[in-house]
Amino acid sequence: MTVKVKVSTPEETMAIGQKIAPLLAPKDIILLDGDLGAGKTTFTKGLAAGLGIQRNVKSPTFTIIREYQDGRIPLYHMDVYRLEDGSGDELGLDEYFNGDGVSVVEWSKFVADELPSHYLRIAFKRLDDEGENQRELIFESHGQRFEEMVNQIRVQ
Repeated sequence: MTVKVKVSTPEETMAIGQKIAPLLAPKDIILLDGDLGAGKTTFTKGLAAGLGIQRNVKSPTFTIIREYQDGRIPLYHMDVYRLEDGSGDELGLDEYFNGDGVSVVEWSKFVADELPSHYLRIAFKRLDDEGENQRELIFESHGQRFEEMVNQIRVQ
């Protein structure tokens, strides 16, 4: 199932993340794909706020994985862009994916072989002809659990 949502501001992108956060459970995986600066980390900031995480969420571009343990459930924020020429084998992604928190993976195509079959993918697309901050978020569910989540997003 696919649902498209248009946003006009970074605050709207964060608000969508906050709305999704209460629906999340341990072992959930959210893939965020889109160009640099399209809103992936902004969305993750909203998700973290919705989970009750007080720390400032920053892009994990150079650290690859940032862990936030102080929310309702842990948040594992991954930016695997730097793995373009390698793989995520040495990162122990399975431990995160099957762990006690939610995993958010930016640039998921670089670890596609290591992803389980159940996840929520959100593609961030710039709508340049509609203004500087205009984005379309395309929610694509893979698995029954995420189909129900996307249904709730569509209703909101």
